[in-house]
Amino acid sequence: MHATPRGRYDFPPAIPLDARPDVRSPSRFLFWLIRSYGWVVPAMTLAASSWLIPAALTPWLLGRAIDAGVARGDATATLGWLALLLAVIAVGVTGGILFHTFAVRMWLLGIYGIQRRVSRHAVHLGHVLNRRVPTGEVLSVSSSDSDQFGATIESFGHVIAAAVSFVLASALMLSTSPSLGALVLVATPVLLLASTPVLRPLTRAQSAERTESSSLTSLASDIATGLRILRGIGGERTFARNYERQSQKVRALGVRLGTWQAVVEATSILLSGLLLVALVHLGSLSLLDGDLSVGELISFFGYAVFLTSPMQTFFDFAQKWVQGLVAAQKTLAFLGSEVPWAPSGAPLGPDPMLHDEVSGVTVQPGRMLGVVSADPDATAALADRLGRYLPDGAPDAPDEEDLTGRARRLARRERIAARARRAAEDAELAARPWGVTADGVDYARLDVADLRRRVVVSHTGASLFSGTLQTAVDPWGTHSREQAERALLAAAAEDIYESLPGGWQGRIDEKGRGLSGGQRQRLVLARALVQDPDVLVLVEPTSAVDAHTEARIAVRLAGHRRGRTTVVVTASPLLLRHCDDISLLVDGREVARGTHDELHDHPDYRRVITRGMEH
Repeated sequence: MHATPRGRYDFPPAIPLDARPDVRSPSRFLFWLIRSYGWVVPAMTLAASSWLIPAALTPWLLGRAIDAGVARGDATATLGWLALLLAVIAVGVTGGILFHTFAVRMWLLGIYGIQRRVSRHAVHLGHVLNRRVPTGEVLSVSSSDSDQFGATIESFGHVIAAAVSFVLASALMLSTSPSLGALVLVATPVLLLASTPVLRPLTRAQSAERTESSSLTSLASDIATGLRILRGIGGERTFARNYERQSQKVRALGVRLGTWQAVVEATSILLSGLLLVALVHLGSLSLLDGDLSVGELISFFGYAVFLTSPMQTFFDFAQKWVQGLVAAQKTLAFLGSEVPWAPSGAPLGPDPMLHDEVSGVTVQPGRMLGVVSADPDATAALADRLGRYLPDGAPDAPDEEDLTGRARRLARRERIAARARRAAEDAELAARPWGVTADGVDYARLDVADLRRRVVVSHTGASLFSGTLQTAVDPWGTHSREQAERALLAAAAEDIYESLPGGWQGRIDEKGRGLSGGQRQRLVLARALVQDPDVLVLVEPTSAVDAHTEARIAVRLAGHRRGRTTVVVTASPLLLRHCDDISLLVDGREVARGTHDELHDHPDYRRVITRGMEH
């Protein structure tokens, strides 16, 4: 790619940290997006103008050449007009090449720019993402919407050039025949206004198809994620029927959308054709009356044919702009979401003592604390509170299958309002005291980014991304190989290294497909251990491994984290034996505390660890 005027490359597009999109409305977002491309959109528009303006001049030059040759028999003048016509055509060809070159450049900048913004914002939102928009919505914004923005902005540059060429052709017609030129100038806006009634149903059809497509993407993502579980419980057919029903709904909406797009296209061709017929008829009458020469009449025929192109460009722009507004509205729901945390706060002190007011659990620095409860939800909620995570939740997505027309639109508005209410509730929840203190300072007064670096929570549902074993253990690439090897050994995951061709460079599929559940769990544990955070919270880190492997992990984990604050949420006696302290929760509150031997005769403790020995 060519360097920008500032001397640096613009692809892949750099996204400044302080670059904030205008999310006040879909149209403002589209204009912000146009400005964000810098010089590319103006260059594309100029190139389109240099492509279309010669096309507008061609009928005028051709008419002059014919009048010079036929009416006056001046061969020299004819050759001069033809040479000028050839030069104008060459300029038009060059402009067309440049236009399409800049359009492709802009398209690529748009697609990758939106995808990078989506990726960055998804990381910025973190666990709040699923509380704002469905997964399929994020995927649709990154894929189909980014492509739609390219089409919309290309049509934006194209329509400006079409308008300039249209004005030029109209001026040439006015100079030749004021009556015919006036007809074109009056008829064009009237014809455009006549087509507006079909744009509103097109917008509704586009929005409905876009919404259901994202729901289908979410369903496909859920099925792919849980495929192994679905096979285990025989749920493939149920999910297949759900997917078939949703895909048929998307197909029906796609047919409906295509029908309205065809109506718009047919309307543009019909109205352009009517204008062409009117011009040809009136031009022929002017020739018979002696008001036009043969060359001028041919020029008018050329103008009439040429003007169908700008007219269709105007219709195409109206359609693409509507589609861009629909895509922008969906994109704003994602990019306009903000985390509810304060932008800054006090840093976490060294080796903090943590206290959770809800459960009464205190985490002493430098010790390994086991947390035992008969209610897994209570311990998971404790882990989330220690990590400053909001409770689990997903955006409201009511089933609109049986709704039509106004009821469907009202349901969508209610869904948008529900998301806004949830965002306001999250902001209110994050602003008030959190209920967990670090050395007596409530989490709400601490810097969240610093807290997340210092307090790491590792759940069993943590994801693995496709890549090498090295990137799976150390995704940030900030640790040495020796540190990664120690973490892998502490997680008893050395067998994964030995089984992969290529060792550290061995490939791992997305979500750890190809690995057993125990191998995947041990890789997640190794990834948490290599970070060596001040406070590490592990939620059921050995639930998917056999007893022999679990015993090895228990010994190695205690040695690896000795002197570091560690919280292990588990019911496994093999792990609990190596904990310095154990907190027993009943109904979400700590009722007893001690070592494994000290709590061994407690009835609630025995009841929980007896179940823990079953796996």
